Amino acid sequence: MTTTYDYDLFVIGAGSGGVRAARLTALGGKKVAVAEEYRVGGTCVIRGCVPKKFMVMASEVSHALEIAEGYGWSFDNAKFDWPTFLQAKDVEIARLSGIYAANLGKAGVDLVHGRAVMKDAHTVEIVGKNQTFTAEKILIATGGRPWKPEDLPGVEHAITSEEAFHLPQLPKRIMIAGGGYIAVEFAGIFAGLGVETTLIYRGPNILRGFDDDVRAHLAGEIEKRGVKVILGCQHTSIEKTETGLVSHLGNGMTMEHDVIMFATGRVPYVKGLGLENAGVELNDEGAIAVDPFSKTSVDNIWAIGDVTDRMNLTPVAIREAVAFHQTVYKNNPQHFDYEAVATAVFSQPPVGVVGLTEHEARRACPGEVDVYVTRFRPMKYAFTGSDERVLMKLVVDAESQRVVGVHIVGPESPEMIQLAAIAVKAGLTKAQWDATCAVHPTMAEELVTLKEKQSPSAMAG
Repeated sequence: MTTTYDYDLFVIGAGSGGVRAARLTALGGKKVAVAEEYRVGGTCVIRGCVPKKFMVMASEVSHALEIAEGYGWSFDNAKFDWPTFLQAKDVEIARLSGIYAANLGKAGVDLVHGRAVMKDAHTVEIVGKNQTFTAEKILIATGGRPWKPEDLPGVEHAITSEEAFHLPQLPKRIMIAGGGYIAVEFAGIFAGLGVETTLIYRGPNILRGFDDDVRAHLAGEIEKRGVKVILGCQHTSIEKTETGLVSHLGNGMTMEHDVIMFATGRVPYVKGLGLENAGVELNDEGAIAVDPFSKTSVDNIWAIGDVTDRMNLTPVAIREAVAFHQTVYKNNPQHFDYEAVATAVFSQPPVGVVGLTEHEARRACPGEVDVYVTRFRPMKYAFTGSDERVLMKLVVDAESQRVVGVHIVGPESPEMIQLAAIAVKAGLTKAQWDATCAVHPTMAEELVTLKEKQSPSAMAG
């Protein structure tokens, strides 16, 4: 007997991955619904990379004004108005969210506003709305949420990145706890907006997992932009006083700020989804366990994006959605290739990387590894007296001469790394990079003119 379901596919979560999977499947003629408990667009559009990039661009203006003065411009009474920016940002985010919702409608997807909880492998309930839907297949795309140490005394007084987008007023002093990309990005944002900014991280250096030269270089550069960096230390408690929030630190120091923000990582958003009712298993890290084709432990349930904690990037979630659609509905099994995925950190200055770090390459490559590094003051700062410097680094497999890693810290590095990623993904050799004629005068020309290998003694240092 054939079971009749309300939908062919029910998607939980209307972020970038969930929306793409829902639209493709509906356009293919299937009956599809997507449930979203907050706003259509997910973390990236609503409270992640898009509004954060707007904040980065707003905060970069102060540095641009400093540079402009070196070129002969003068500005009187230049000032930043936080409420004006917030209003403009919120209007644009609402517009983008509306586009996502409209595109779902045009594709024929039913949008359900509310929190979906699984009752069994084929049934979801919309909390508080007395609605229940059945589906032949279910896709979970609920993303992640910020994490902060709930056992830390006084942590309830601290905010996360989600609240940072809606602060009623710009603080005069802020402490940001964390050393990952979210922490360093917000440190640059607030410092650029004139906030006295402190970054504290328990590790030996920021950006764990990135190339060591990148980590060291960026730590020095963000301090030049006015961020106070405290490493090897963390909170023991937070105390609210009449004048602010006092951080009690593990090294015995106390510091007072108006706002304390925790950017100490994100965790898969699985709480209260009812996964146990459907038999969906989690892995040891608390993410939904999936096979290479994004299928969970239940045959008719899949999961994509940050909730699986594989590679937590918006474009990756979209590619996983496409692979899901091809596998499940096009009889064309596909899985995303996670090798040589470029990424950017919108710190100030920004970072762009693709491929292996030097450390990873020395473990992965069968023989020696050639390293090419340059550090220079960009032409843009020639008139300003700034001592900010750019870092560019190529990591090469000496045996095959393939360029296996590219690491850039400096202006426009996210734009450069997108194109460099094509060459790394294609497996081009150092000779092929060298054979590419430079565009002059640009910073990017350094990528195709690097001749001197870094010496072993320099690498040891």
